[in-house]
Amino acid sequence: MVEQVSGYLHKSEWWSGRMGGVAWMRGLALTLLVPFLLVGCEAPGGGGADLILTGGQVWTGDESASWAEAVAVSGNRIVAVGTEAEIARYEGGGTHVIELQGRFVGPGFIDNHTHFNSAGALLLGANLLDVASEDALRQRVQEAADRLPSDAWITGGDWGAYEEWEMGEAGAQERETFEPFSPDRSMIDDITPDHPVLLNRWDRSAFLANGLALEAAAVDCSWSGVECVDGQPTGRLSPEAAGRVRDVIPDKPFEQQLDEARMALADLAQFGVTTIHDNTPPAMFPVYHALLEEGELTTRIYARPSLDRYEHQAALGLPRNFGSEFIVLGGFKAWVDGIMGNSTAMFYEPFDHTGGFGIWRDIMYPEGNLERLMIEADREGYWPQVHAIGDHAIDTLLTMFEQVEEANGPRDDRRFRVIHAQHLRGPETAERMAEMGVIAEVQPYHAIDDMRWMEERIGPERIRWTYAFNTMDEAGVVLSFGSDWPGTNASWYTANPLMGMYAAVTRQTQEGEPEGGWVPEERIDAETALRAYTVNNAWAEGKEDVKGRVATGLLADLVVLDRNPLEVPAEELQHVLVDYTIVDGRIVHER
Repeated sequence: MVEQVSGYLHKSEWWSGRMGGVAWMRGLALTLLVPFLLVGCEAPGGGGADLILTGGQVWTGDESASWAEAVAVSGNRIVAVGTEAEIARYEGGGTHVIELQGRFVGPGFIDNHTHFNSAGALLLGANLLDVASEDALRQRVQEAADRLPSDAWITGGDWGAYEEWEMGEAGAQERETFEPFSPDRSMIDDITPDHPVLLNRWDRSAFLANGLALEAAAVDCSWSGVECVDGQPTGRLSPEAAGRVRDVIPDKPFEQQLDEARMALADLAQFGVTTIHDNTPPAMFPVYHALLEEGELTTRIYARPSLDRYEHQAALGLPRNFGSEFIVLGGFKAWVDGIMGNSTAMFYEPFDHTGGFGIWRDIMYPEGNLERLMIEADREGYWPQVHAIGDHAIDTLLTMFEQVEEANGPRDDRRFRVIHAQHLRGPETAERMAEMGVIAEVQPYHAIDDMRWMEERIGPERIRWTYAFNTMDEAGVVLSFGSDWPGTNASWYTANPLMGMYAAVTRQTQEGEPEGGWVPEERIDAETALRAYTVNNAWAEGKEDVKGRVATGLLADLVVLDRNPLEVPAEELQHVLVDYTIVDGRIVHER
């Protein structure tokens, strides 16, 4: 008999968001309690499988038996993997059979790093990263207004990011005469009669409010930072003035949060993503719960609160990965340094364009604070997963991991992660990571996005060890791939794993530049990339026995692609399409 876990989440008054500390975690514990039901999978002749995929190229992820032709699913489990003839005996009168006609089947993609709530807000609201004209602004704002309910605020947007980054790094000659797009309320007032609007430029240096937003905050020309013409506000605001407008924005209605989540889930489903390792704020748990109750949660959630919250989980005696098969409390996230986007990643050598070395994040202070949190969390059995980007930051984090093991002793079940691991000091860092058994949680699309300005920031010699995927793989580091979806205020990162694979295999832009790839020594092969999106990510979350491969008894999380990504030319990887996404034995996307 194959065990099948199913269940529901319990409601609790903590959903209001008013509870904190241990009370918040107690509510969360109630939310994640699940009754475990044993359900027998149908044997051949006992009514048949619910779903059969046959006549394809099935990549199992199992190194000892990598390929098969067909898969049978009963309930939410895979009950058989084999040849067409072997799987045919699982067919019954009610079996849904999908003839693959040679198409590719693999484990559902697992994304190691998402910001689900931010993605939903951008997808439902206004994404203006590539907007630098009135026509484009009006179109995007109109689309957002059409999607959102009346009276809902349209906020954010990050206009002008691509316009500026296309010119290269700060100090480029083009910047001397550059005049950034500077919209005013006349461009959007007529199309937003029912929606207050507060938009911002990508670098937060300028803001735009429409008439309704100005009225809601009682803005007038006496305010500092309010641009006026003929005694009337133009809608252009300074960051300080925009902050005063932001103070009057009401909490987002729960139904709007659900709509944002539905948009985000649809985006993941179309790309074959069946689990996300999400950097999860507390307010998202009631959203996930409500969607699960209604049968609308179409991806599994490995939730990562911040490390300073581990004490609440420990106080309740909740173990690592507590929860259900759909929502678990996974690792705890922390940060060592800043980011490359604003040149705050921590390096041994200074940035060429600023002369600065980067910054240490607040959680590092007072001195020793992050080490204390990591040691205490590890003592409770939890897995700290820590952001470190610059070479100095990565080395510092590895030393902290060593201090954790020294304090708490060796243990086989540790799966520490270096989140992003963007710039190594050299191959010796990869060898150290491999010896320590540390996972490299990387996002390949970063490489082909950052290449536009990385050399100008740290020079042609230092980029040799930037996004060093092959160096880490050759050293024996476990590679874990993801997206960082939806990106930063300067760039949109797609959730499409095929684009991530393309980036790792070619190290070229979507247009195929540069020829041969950027730092081509760090290219990897397609199967290594595929494994990093499936098998390795299941292992990284401690769920290798229930997902990440196509094998009997594992969860039926599968993806069907229109062609084999391990056989197409590398430049075609970005064009491979998802025909079906299957989560928990249920088809949640069909192209």
